[in-house]
Amino acid sequence: MKIIKTQAKEIYTKTKLPGCDYVLNQYVSCQHACTYCYAKFICKWKKYGKFGTWVEAKINAPELVKAKIIKGDIFMSSMSDPYQPVEKELELTKKILENLNKDARLSILTKSDLVLRDINLLKQFKNLEVGFTINDFEGKTKDLMEPFAPNYKLRLEALKKLSKIGIKTYVFVSPIIPGLINLKKIIDSTKNYTDHYWFEFMNLRGAGPEFVKMMEKEYPNSLKILKDKKLMDNYIQECVNIIKQSKIKYAGIEQHNK
Repeated sequence: MKIIKTQAKEIYTKTKLPGCDYVLNQYVSCQHACTYCYAKFICKWKKYGKFGTWVEAKINAPELVKAKIIKGDIFMSSMSDPYQPVEKELELTKKILENLNKDARLSILTKSDLVLRDINLLKQFKNLEVGFTINDFEGKTKDLMEPFAPNYKLRLEALKKLSKIGIKTYVFVSPIIPGLINLKKIIDSTKNYTDHYWFEFMNLRGAGPEFVKMMEKEYPNSLKILKDKKLMDNYIQECVNIIKQSKIKYAGIEQHNK
């Protein structure tokens, strides 16, 4: 794993992502190396190698958030996981949380139970939520989709622990792939420990041609549905019915099926 340490001029970036006004990316690229990740497009501009084999770390990020008031919702992170393995060594996320104004409206999204390390810092914020990307990939599917990310059970346990101590949580169910996700199981196992949900169906275009080739080989039936608008519309409707029948609170459903 190649770690590129850089100095950033600014750490907050305005965004059109739903539910936030600014993104905060102390890391770019991600050691979890999820093969479906849309963020691999960054490799067009950053020529460090294949996505997931390198991480850019903005080592001055903790200083950039000091004494700065941001009016708006901040999302950490859109280009990486703030609790990917390199965080154990560099502690950029931890130092940012230490320096960040505790009145900031902050949303953290992760796949890692490493977030539990920072419980005492998280509890200091007045307007904070921690989200977990949760799917039920296991075995071979987990290895192909999320080779180096913590497994489903570790994420679920971390979600429960944060919820039980009163930290606001949310669940980001993604990517939803026909035949590979048990949506009802995910909702049933998380609904008592989360304040709300986001749902996202597979972004095939964002995942890129290499991912499509893998799907052709390993999951041709799932890919057939993903590539057929009518079949995918029917699948989406089935999932929406499950979501509505579950009577849960959700902030959005991203379909990627235009």
